[in-house]
Amino acid sequence: MNANGKLVRDRVPEIIQADGAQPTTYIAGPEEYRRRLREKLNEEVTEFLSAEESAALEELADVLEVVHALAADLGMDSTGLENIRQAKARDRGGFAHRIVWTGNR
Repeated sequence: MNANGKLVRDRVPEIIQADGAQPTTYIAGPEEYRRRLREKLNEEVTEFLSAEESAALEELADVLEVVHALAADLGMDSTGLENIRQAKARDRGGFAHRIVWTGNR
């Protein structure tokens, strides 16, 4: 583990205690929390990108959990975030058609 610690899910200390260990934790302040959420997003995306197909959906769910926490930290609930996503999809489309842009002529 990182000597400076890392952001973990809320129940991780409880799970560690159930396994017989005593975790050392503290509550991050607002600026540290936002920084650590961004670090966690990078960590979870990296794990998703390197995951085998059988674990990919679970890793993607971890990415989504961090995205929701970031949105909440920015003052937006998951419904509001979904509304923004839908508006962008209406305006610019999604990725269902698998279009790859290679430049302009």
